[in-house]
Amino acid sequence: MEDFGPFAVAIAFWVFLGACAIAGIIADYKKRQAALEPIRAAVERGQPIDAAVVERFMQLEIQGRGLQAVHLRIAGIITVATGVGVALLAFFIAQVAPRGLYPIFGGGVVAVCIGVGLLLAARAVDAQARRDGTHGN
Repeated sequence: MEDFGPFAVAIAFWVFLGACAIAGIIADYKKRQAALEPIRAAVERGQPIDAAVVERFMQLEIQGRGLQAVHLRIAGIITVATGVGVALLAFFIAQVAPRGLYPIFGGGVVAVCIGVGLLLAARAVDAQARRDGTHGN
């Protein structure tokens, strides 16, 4: 039972991460459901629904689904900074446990690569938006 300590931390981290992802999905679902509730209530009461109202709701739904370069850019910057921090941490950990240098440094490099990928994705989304004429939305 003594060797379970490091694994307990890792398990708790992944459980927390999964709970956050599920909470985000549920919150998004509830938000969409609340936005469509007035139309649903009008249909149940048999009231006529103006086509413009339905079109406006659908337009809001479509606009909210696109990738936004600013979000990718923010995520990329945070991920690159985290990767640099983990890579620096590797050198401090190596003072205490020399065998930990390369594995921890490798984790930092992986995070930096992911961050760079997110920054490149932001550029691609910007370029596509310019081609589509939707830049600035």
